[in-house]
Amino acid sequence: MLAEGEVTVEGRLPWSSNATLLVSVAHGDDCLRAVYKPERGERPLWDFPPGLWRREIAAYAVSEALGWSIVPETVARTDGPFGEGSLQLFLEDADQQLHYFNLLDDPAHHDDLRRIAVFDLLINNADRKGGHCLRTADGRIYGIDHGLGFRTQPSLRTVIWDFGGEQLDEAWRVDLRRVADDVPALEELLTRGERDAFRIRARALAETERLPSVPEDDRPYPWPLV
Repeated sequence: MLAEGEVTVEGRLPWSSNATLLVSVAHGDDCLRAVYKPERGERPLWDFPPGLWRREIAAYAVSEALGWSIVPETVARTDGPFGEGSLQLFLEDADQQLHYFNLLDDPAHHDDLRRIAVFDLLINNADRKGGHCLRTADGRIYGIDHGLGFRTQPSLRTVIWDFGGEQLDEAWRVDLRRVADDVPALEELLTRGERDAFRIRARALAETERLPSVPEDDRPYPWPLV
């Protein structure tokens, strides 16, 4: 449905610096909602080239290759109402009152949040705000908004530092070794330099026993925090 359905814009989602649109997607008698991020609506950035939507799809590809299912289904559309961009499944049942900081209060969520922290290290996420962690009705926690990822230079900015120094799950390290070898979808989405940097980070993380703590000589937080 995301790849082939008819896309109709319902409105713009608030608080986004780039055009982020809520759309309905119809395919036959079925309909769902999605988040549409057209390249035409992106603000120019000095540290990222145009086409941030490709990084949204790359993040989904990596999430699936790991088997972690952190990122909602995300596809490319060249025929969107405002041109090419990404289309990501809208999580209808996500509790909009919850974010990283109050999810952290419940230890039951810590494994999911810790896994997102590892994921952000892997994709070099420069914008993990608290509001980018969503919990759905089944208790699962997803990560959204990955357009500022995969840069070759170290660019990590995240609110998830509470697990610094904790042991990195051995099963996750196995997954990291696997994606360091190959994520075919990235060839069409990232430059060669970005793909090489991704593999280097994956191999380094796979050999890391503990999550890093906040560097003393840096303040790697996004703004705003939520």
